Amino acid sequence: MEQAEAFGRALRARRLAVPLTQENLAFDAELTRAFISRLENGEDLPSLATIFKLATGLGCSAAELIADTEAELNGAGPAAT
Repeated sequence: MEQAEAFGRALRARRLAVPLTQENLAFDAELTRAFISRLENGEDLPSLATIFKLATGLGCSAAELIADTEAELNGAGPAAT
């Protein structure tokens, strides 16, 4: 699995666990809904600044979001709580 796909799966799982719509997350993270969609579909990779914005919008740490991505890469799936 590629990093972009793994990040997208982790992001979507975290967002749905909160729960938030893509639009709500985009608003909270000061991003566009279209960009959230591209991230979740593995079409884009976020910058470090974007990871921090997403984490803020999701109510988690950037480290948790990265750990979820690593879990996806290792086939374990995210541990979103």
